[in-house]
Amino acid sequence: MYKSMLKRVVLILFVLLIGVINAIAQCPMCKTAVTSNLENEASAVGLGLNGGILYLLAAPYLLVGFLVFMWLRHKKLQQKSKAI
Repeated sequence: MYKSMLKRVVLILFVLLIGVINAIAQCPMCKTAVTSNLENEASAVGLGLNGGILYLLAAPYLLVGFLVFMWLRHKKLQQKSKAI
């Protein structure tokens, strides 16, 4: 039962991560600021903006995934101890 649920969770996380990788995660204001900044070529402030936004977007998903993993592991250990 847990293996099938774990497979579903992993599949859902995989699909979400693929969507995040291809996402353009800039709001219109940030995109305008980066575009105008890169046109000047004097400063490269906005080069890592998209990567930074995606990094900040992934952090909550990783945290929730870790908490779910720990909860399922704890639950599985409890069931094993009851079975003995």
